[in-house]
Amino acid sequence: MEERQNNYEEKYEEEYKAHWEKVYEALNEEQTDEFREKFLEMHPYDQSVFFVDQPQENRIRIYAYLSPDELAEIMINIDLENTPGYFTEMNPRQGAMILSKMPADDAVDILNNMHKEEVVSFLTMMDQDAAAEIKQLLHYEEKTAGSIMTTEFVALYKTKTVVEAMQQLKEEAPGAETIYYLYVLDEDKRIVGVLSLRDLIVADNQVKIEEIMSEKIVKVSVAKDQEEIAQMFRDYDFLALPVVDFQDHLLGIITVDDILDVMEEEASEDFSQLAGISEEVKPDDSPLDAAKKRLPWLVILLFLGMFTASLIGQFEETLNQVAVLAIFIPLIGGMAGNTGTQALAVAIRGLSNGEYGNQGKMRLIVRETTTGLITGAVCGIVIAIVIYFWKADIYLGIIVGVSIMASLIVATLSGALVPIVMDRLNVDPAVASGPFITTINDIISILIYFGMATTFMSYLVS
Repeated sequence: MEERQNNYEEKYEEEYKAHWEKVYEALNEEQTDEFREKFLEMHPYDQSVFFVDQPQENRIRIYAYLSPDELAEIMINIDLENTPGYFTEMNPRQGAMILSKMPADDAVDILNNMHKEEVVSFLTMMDQDAAAEIKQLLHYEEKTAGSIMTTEFVALYKTKTVVEAMQQLKEEAPGAETIYYLYVLDEDKRIVGVLSLRDLIVADNQVKIEEIMSEKIVKVSVAKDQEEIAQMFRDYDFLALPVVDFQDHLLGIITVDDILDVMEEEASEDFSQLAGISEEVKPDDSPLDAAKKRLPWLVILLFLGMFTASLIGQFEETLNQVAVLAIFIPLIGGMAGNTGTQALAVAIRGLSNGEYGNQGKMRLIVRETTTGLITGAVCGIVIAIVIYFWKADIYLGIIVGVSIMASLIVATLSGALVPIVMDRLNVDPAVASGPFITTINDIISILIYFGMATTFMSYLVS
């Protein structure tokens, strides 16, 4: 069975490559009809991959060979960081027509990545109805429900019959983002219910919508943060969510494909912050741009590092008397930093997924402290034994071992506690980045290590 599956996959891959080569050959030889036929047979995602892979001269031909509708489908599937560059290399009027053909929320995402002058220019040249819809969405603050919702949905009045609703659905479905959920409005255009497509199909023709709709509506405010909305999609397994104003007027819907983009965006942002980078580094960023995004944290960490160095200087006399202590400074600091970063990653993942309520956070703190105690004890005992056989000094082994145990307990606790405190203060927990936690734990571990060494100096120099 497995061999048959592998053969099928190899055959599919060969056919895919052969088709790709035919499309590429038709494009290079400027065979318009052949290119269109082969290219449009491809899945929209594969079309976008092919498009991005081409040099500029080939992309110029693609702009000429495809309609605005077909190009809009490609642009929807390209990473937002790269899309504005393609609009600048095509004819501006063609770019405006492509934006007009795209779902409004996707067009807004692209325009938000352009300069204001370009946005104004495209809006001026676009179809008036499409431009008005996009302008409305552009007014909403970034990373809120309003900025990611689409206004292309089907809404039914509760007084309509099933047969009237079916007729409306046939007319509006081609332009709607999704028709699996149908939202029901009252005479004031307030959302009062929701109806699945299945329920509509199986209902009797003359039944009114209000008789078969569900009044249990999960909805979001237009100002709600996109990360919280992503959590709701995970919790409820929705395909779409309605977006309302403070009076429950239906403004738009958010679909699951938009939320997948949000999840990817938030994950990239959290990863950048965990690495100590103020903003996400984009593929086309220059070395100077990348350096600007990394420098803020690095400068802060530089001063913290200087503080660590001055702290070691305070124990210069201890080091002069027992120089061997210096050997284990990187070991203790590194172990504390590693275990702190591990606890930080666990805490941030749990907070991002909404796994921890108030009781859950307390359990997390207790669990991580206990974990730190266990790992610290094991590592401390192991290093004490190693140092005893290496340096033939049981007291040095005990001091280093106990220091590692205490440092790992404190580092694990701080790795879990800092993001929880930040979350309580409504600060993004990912800001408690790995480098920051590592540097703080360096300071704590050095204080513990040299504090113990100074206290028990008499055992080391005897």
